[in-house]
Amino acid sequence: MLNNDWFHAPGYKNLLVYKLSKLIFDLNSEFCDLFIDKRSRTHDQMIQAARSSKQNIVEGSLEKSLKSYIKLVGVSRASFEELVEDYHDYLRLNKLVLWEKTEPRVGQIRAIRFADSDLSNWPNWANSPNLAKKPEEFANLQITLIKMECYLLDKLLRTLEEKFIHEGGYTENLFKKRLSYRNNNGY
Repeated sequence: MLNNDWFHAPGYKNLLVYKLSKLIFDLNSEFCDLFIDKRSRTHDQMIQAARSSKQNIVEGSLEKSLKSYIKLVGVSRASFEELVEDYHDYLRLNKLVLWEKTEPRVGQIRAIRFADSDLSNWPNWANSPNLAKKPEEFANLQITLIKMECYLLDKLLRTLEEKFIHEGGYTENLFKKRLSYRNNNGY
């Protein structure tokens, strides 16, 4: 009989960067459907940028290679920056206001904290009738969330880089194991 104690949900689901990327993806889909022409290239690109950001976090965390994980987290961050630029463009082209860092509403968004297990404590902004009527607020909400995500991704990158420096990468450690095996078995 197999012992299934070894099986756990993928670790990425516990990462704050993943949870926030999922929220950003969901809100981005809602924003695009409400305010961006579904037939436009911009709609597709914004959906893909949010999806790519989220999926690269998943793929990176499942990699055996720490180097690949670092690379994919970097790609995720770059895709989020691309998405922020799309939101900046949307605000500018529609003559809407980009909130400054000092805007009290930005502070309110940043002050909200994540629950350890999920995002159920976050307001259900996507279904808010007010948000659906206020593209400026919705876009600025997304920009603020994405900036928070980029900050968290930068922290993750620094942590992964430190781990790589101290522990080495997958190939390097595999080679060390191979050398140890050869030395211990008289090769």
